[in-house]
Amino acid sequence: MNKIIISGVVAGIALLLVGIFGLYSTIWFFPALASQYFDPAFAFQSSRNMVFYLHPFVIGMALSWFWSFTKGSLTGAFLVRGLKFGVMYALIATFPMMWLIYSSLSVSLGLVATWLALGLLQGIVAGLVFEFTNP
Repeated sequence: MNKIIISGVVAGIALLLVGIFGLYSTIWFFPALASQYFDPAFAFQSSRNMVFYLHPFVIGMALSWFWSFTKGSLTGAFLVRGLKFGVMYALIATFPMMWLIYSSLSVSLGLVATWLALGLLQGIVAGLVFEFTNP
């Protein structure tokens, strides 16, 4: 249990950094895409900021728990196991959710594609962190 918690917190820190880097990268390289966040559908309330920044830690803890059940079935070298874990997470959780979001909300395909890419990247980064902290 201790390994799951420590791995989840470390993954949360890594995912927070990846998220911040991804946010600024989107603003710098895809400003038209980033401007879509000014739509009223994304009305941010300052009282919810902490909930937003806790998201990487929630994902980190959930994926750490999931890792503890799946790590034995992932074969290959360090990088390969991390990649397999990330792809597995993206296919099981991220892709179906992005499909649902795109089919039911008024968001662009480009925006949903960046969320899918972020989910894949989160899974890979978390898998690599778990491979290092809880092999």
